[in-house]
This record gives sequence, C-alpha cells and structure tokens, in this order.
Amino acid sequence: MSEESRVYKATVVVTLRKSILDPQGKAVEHALHSLGADRISDIRMGKRIEFILQVDKKEEAEIMTIDACKKLLANPVMEDFSYELEKV
Repeated sequence: MSEESRVYKATVVVTLRKSILDPQGKAVEHALHSLGADRISDIRMGKRIEFILQVDKKEEAEIMTIDACKKLLANPVMEDFSYELEKV
C-alpha cells in the first residue's frame, strides 16, 4: 500500500432477480396488509452489506467489490447486486 492509499466504504445491495419468487417479501407484504397497510405492494427482500477497502485507486475498490459480489456475496443464478463506493 502506498502512502497515497485511500479508504473506501462499499455498500452492496443484493436482491433476488425479478423472475425469482420472493416468499419472504410476500410474507412481509401479507403481514403489512393485515396491519392495515394495504396500499403497499410488490415487496422484494434483500440484504445490505458494508465493508471497508484500503486501495491505491478507486478503480481497485470497484474491481474488488465486484469480485467479492460475484464470488461470494451474491448468487449469480438467482440474485442481482448493486454497489456504491464512498471515500472515507
């Protein structure tokens, strides 16, 4: 790591693909409807993951984040992911 290394916070959001049934989302939607929130619909559940990266360039942080998502954090068959990088 050089003296110019930077620290980034990655925030990753992983969700089921639209074509995949989301039983957890349906259960939450049903529960909300039973509580009177019947104007809420199409709930999709997911997960949010945050981690810190120490890199020399933002491009490295992007590559590392995408690599982590493809290899472990998201199932490429069933899930999509998006991410944001924030310099800290």
